[in-house]
Amino acid sequence: MAVLNILTYPDPRLQEKAFPVEKVDREIRTLMDNLLDTLYHVDGVGFAAMQVGVKKRVIVVDVGERNGIASKPLLMANPKLEWISPTTQITKEGCFSVPGFYENVIRSLDIKVSYLDENNKPQVLTPTGLLADCIQHEIDHLDGILFIDHLSSLKRSLIVQKLLRKKKNRL
Repeated sequence: MAVLNILTYPDPRLQEKAFPVEKVDREIRTLMDNLLDTLYHVDGVGFAAMQVGVKKRVIVVDVGERNGIASKPLLMANPKLEWISPTTQITKEGCFSVPGFYENVIRSLDIKVSYLDENNKPQVLTPTGLLADCIQHEIDHLDGILFIDHLSSLKRSLIVQKLLRKKKNRL
């Protein structure tokens, strides 16, 4: 497959909303495979199509082995949060679209998510912990939300200023 080019902030495409896919066909499966290749290339745990400039509601997640339990990669089209727990967790998050920054983000500890898998079959999953956090992070991307949008305005402003300065220095 292919490793795709990752968009970085302040690219305005990162703040747009993705469109639902009608069905998971060969084109969407190829996109899923390419997102997974990109994920493994950068050693991440999740990627959204929006991060590579594709406005489709597609994410891939692979949290690998945790606590001696191996998980298989999740390829998800049209993921939708059906329920989020009022119990929260604080996780230090980073993002390849906001490179070099890691901050604590509060998210629901448990979720229920529905989606179409790589075979166009409807699925429902009730993950907890890191997997729930990662899925929430990637669904945010589909809605044009970056993890820095969950931070205080002061922290977000400082990060944005640094990113804009980096971009200006590269030009």
